[in-house]
Amino acid sequence: MKILKIDHLGIAVNSIDAGKSFWSEVLGLEFEGAETVQEQKVTTAFFPVGESEVELLESTAPDGPVAKFIEKKGQGFQHVAFRVENIEEALEELKAKDIQLIDQKPRIGAGGAKIAFLHPKATGGVLVELCQRD
Repeated sequence: MKILKIDHLGIAVNSIDAGKSFWSEVLGLEFEGAETVQEQKVTTAFFPVGESEVELLESTAPDGPVAKFIEKKGQGFQHVAFRVENIEEALEELKAKDIQLIDQKPRIGAGGAKIAFLHPKATGGVLVELCQRD
């Protein structure tokens, strides 16, 4: 598996509107826009930082994964996403190493990226996302 860079850091928030004031007004990061990903029950907002981004995640449903995360752990750091050269090959390599995956095959995430999550039980408690952007 070839990891190219940290693609983004995911931050779970109750409200993107409330959360973005810190990232844009206080830190001066440019708000790139928001997108709702219905399949994942989430609205995302991206703030570019060099070659990476900060992604704010707001749940669109009380039973969504971000809502469950906030209920359990509160607002804050939710995941790290690594950009990979080939996500299908990366997942096959991880399966061969008996790494527990949330996603057995890639799905489409924000911005049309192919994404897949590794289970935190396999990563020392950190939710890891792999993403491939073409």
